[in-house]
Amino acid sequence: MSGFDENPFGEPTIHDPFSDPAIKRAVASTPANKGLEDYNPFSEQTVTQGTAQVRGASNPPIYGGIGATQQPATLQPSNQEAPLPPYTRTPQQTVNAALGSTLSPSTDQRTDEEWKTRREEEMRNTSYFPRRNNWPPLPERYCFQPCFYQDIDVEIHADFQKIVRQLYYLWMFHGLVLFLNVIGGFALMFHSKDFPTFGLGVLYLILFTPFSFLCWFRPAYRAFKNDSSINFMVFFFVFFFQLIVTSIQAIGIPGSGTCGIITAISAFNSTAAGIFVGILLLFVAIGFILAAGGDLLLLTKIHRIYRTSDASVSKAQQEFATTFLRNEHVQNAASNVAATAVRTQMANAAQPRY
Repeated sequence: MSGFDENPFGEPTIHDPFSDPAIKRAVASTPANKGLEDYNPFSEQTVTQGTAQVRGASNPPIYGGIGATQQPATLQPSNQEAPLPPYTRTPQQTVNAALGSTLSPSTDQRTDEEWKTRREEEMRNTSYFPRRNNWPPLPERYCFQPCFYQDIDVEIHADFQKIVRQLYYLWMFHGLVLFLNVIGGFALMFHSKDFPTFGLGVLYLILFTPFSFLCWFRPAYRAFKNDSSINFMVFFFVFFFQLIVTSIQAIGIPGSGTCGIITAISAFNSTAAGIFVGILLLFVAIGFILAAGGDLLLLTKIHRIYRTSDASVSKAQQEFATTFLRNEHVQNAASNVAATAVRTQMANAAQPRY
């Protein structure tokens, strides 16, 4: 009776091979394959579908659908760049961020002084570093040219720049006090006919100002620049005498050429000129007292730094042997002296004896 259940107005299905119930069940259980027109290669979703296996000798085709097995396969996704992993801090960076980078500062957090010091150190090690002298600061079109290169921000380590500047300001203060001493001696020359004070004051200004720069400031500058023990020794030796001389100048012994306390007190009298000259000399004496106090303070501070460093007398002796005795000029002078002595001895030996 199955023939009466069919639609009399539909197409005949007698010769239709797909009308078999087994084939219909196999087709219904197989997922529908998408065509090429439905395939999107730029889709982000992973397409999973069954793919037809390649037919050949090892995989013959199976007809009818009965016993056919489906082999699902997964299409490879399109070539897309993998997303970058999320940024994670290292434990050391986390500690530095929490403590304000006080334990181990990074390169970006270094101070400008350290960067300048490192840059100058690298440039000094290069033979092509064009370094021009810049001290004393003189005009370019002048008969004299600068004799030294000095830059505290570049050549001195950041830990010692403050004390080197204080030492430089102290040297300038010494020069200012000596200049005021000349003015006081000039006023004293007209007030009490004291010519030696003015003449010696001019001599002290001409001699002590450059020699103090060369004898104790430059050794201290080189000591902090190169960590030189021998320069520390020279500084302590000369600066100690500088402290003694400044203390004597502050006392103002009559005839010593300085306007100290004794000279200022002796200049006071009942006249207006005497009061003016006495006050002027008293200011000069106060300047010498302040200079002596600054000498004592900086001598103590630098000596404390010297004690905490690795500088020592033995290291100074080694530096003396390596720098002074191996100096080219010293060696040439010693060889010339030795050659002269040998020639003299040979000449004496060649003379006939009677």
